[in-house]
Amino acid sequence: MDGKQLRESRAAGGKTVWLLAAMDHAGTVLAQRQIDTKSNETPAFIPLLDGLVLENAVVTADAAHTQHANGIWLREQGAHYIAVVKGNHPGLLKQLRKLPWAAIALDHKDRTRSRGRLEVRHLKTAAFRHLDYPGARQALRVMRWRKDLTSNKITIERLYFVTSLPPGAASGARIAAWIRGHWKIENQLHHVRDTTFAEDASTIRTGSLPRVMASLRNLAISVCRQDGRTNIAATIRHHARHPGRPLATLGWT
Repeated sequence: MDGKQLRESRAAGGKTVWLLAAMDHAGTVLAQRQIDTKSNETPAFIPLLDGLVLENAVVTADAAHTQHANGIWLREQGAHYIAVVKGNHPGLLKQLRKLPWAAIALDHKDRTRSRGRLEVRHLKTAAFRHLDYPGARQALRVMRWRKDLTSNKITIERLYFVTSLPPGAASGARIAAWIRGHWKIENQLHHVRDTTFAEDASTIRTGSLPRVMASLRNLAISVCRQDGRTNIAATIRHHARHPGRPLATLGWT
C-alpha cells in the first residue's frame, strides 16, 4: 500500500488529489481510494482494504500506517503484516533497537548491483513475546549497505520491523523479498503512471475525474501485468497499433 499525489489536479482554491492504492506483488492494483482533502492517508487504511479477501495475505505499508488499530484489524481479517517502525512509535523503536542483535544469527543476505550502485542487505529475525504492537510475533532488523560506484560513497541504514508471522511461517529469504517488494508499488505503478501515462502533467481537475482517470491507468497497467508484460510503454504502443489487440488481451475475441 502506498499513496500518490496527482500534481496538476489542484482545482481553484482546492488541494491536489491524493490517492491511496493497494497492489499485489504481481503488479495488479487491487484497490484505490481518494484521501479526504482535510485528512491524510492514515484513516484510509482500513476502508481501502475492507472488502478484499485478506485471509493469509501479508500486508506491507509505510510507517504512517503502523498503527495499533490497523494491526488489530488485519489480524481480525486473518491477514498478517510486516510493519516498519520509525520515529512515530518512539517507544517501540527504542525497544527494537535494544534487542541483542549482535548475538542473533543472520537469517538472510543478498547483494545486488544496478544503476551504478552496489547494495548489500542483511536480515535478522527474533521471536519476542512482549513487543508493544498488536499480534506481533517477531522483530526484524534490516541492515543495508549502499555503495555509489561513481563516487565510492558508502551509506549504511538500519530498518526495524515487527510482523505477526510466527517463527518458521516464512523463510528469511521470503520475508526479505516481501520487504523489498513493497517498493514495487513505487516503481511498477506510480512511476509507470507518471512516465508512460504522463499522469503528473494531466490538468484534469473536474469533480471525480482525476481519480477516475487514475483508475483507468491502474486498469491498463494491471491488464498488461496479468498478460505477462513487463515493459508497459512498449505494450501500450503495441496495442495502440491495432484495435483488435486490446480486445484479444482482454479475451473478448
